[in-house]
Amino acid sequence: MLLAIDNGNTNVKFALVNAANEIVQRWRIATDARRTADEYAVWLNQLLEMEGYKRADVSTVVIASVVPRALHNLQELASKYFGVEALIGGRAPIEWGIALKVDEPRALGADRAVNAIAAQALEGGDKIVISFGTATTFDHIGADGAYMGGSIATGVSLSLDALYNAAAMLPRIAIEPPPGTSVIGRDTVSQMQIGIYWGYVGMIEGMIARMKSEIGRPVKVIATGGLAPLFQQNADLFDRVEPDLTLRGIALLYANRTVSS
Repeated sequence: MLLAIDNGNTNVKFALVNAANEIVQRWRIATDARRTADEYAVWLNQLLEMEGYKRADVSTVVIASVVPRALHNLQELASKYFGVEALIGGRAPIEWGIALKVDEPRALGADRAVNAIAAQALEGGDKIVISFGTATTFDHIGADGAYMGGSIATGVSLSLDALYNAAAMLPRIAIEPPPGTSVIGRDTVSQMQIGIYWGYVGMIEGMIARMKSEIGRPVKVIATGGLAPLFQQNADLFDRVEPDLTLRGIALLYANRTVSS
């Protein structure tokens, strides 16, 4: 089986992928560049056993990483505890396999590249991929699967943290839609919920509209990340929500490599 690892800024996500390229299990742990291979192994081995799997079931490890300092320990996890050399997305023998039509292709985040691969497998024509993570990213994927460019905005959680940390009188609140559709709050908490939720909805709607206008052709909008369903349920912003888009992209990256070899 394939162990796909999405090493993000906030969480490291692990997925077991079977021979049919289906995700059969998924787990996540908070990103910590100091976490050792041994710590990962203890945690992951317990989860594997709880679901009826063994370390020996894993024959391949593929990593897509945007946290360079954490990568070494994940590579050591693969070699020491799974007995394989981890394959790193974007490096031989699993280069992206898609055109990166940007000025600095090497600077593109691995998560955005594998999202493009997964989006192309889901939809024909032009796509906009919106990913809700530490940052909120908007990416244009061409009809041929090429990565055409995008934009980066502050993530929702970062915005809330900034409010809490910078304003002495504002409390820490959960990320959730305010009750009803009013954008005029009557107390501090509701006003914060309105500002974050409907403020982001306004940004997302505006970015989608501007991107569609610039692309000038029919476009499908795909959203991923933990907060995507939250925005979809009240605002109906996306054509589809794919929580596992990045992990599926990692699996496809390896599958495409095996077909071409």
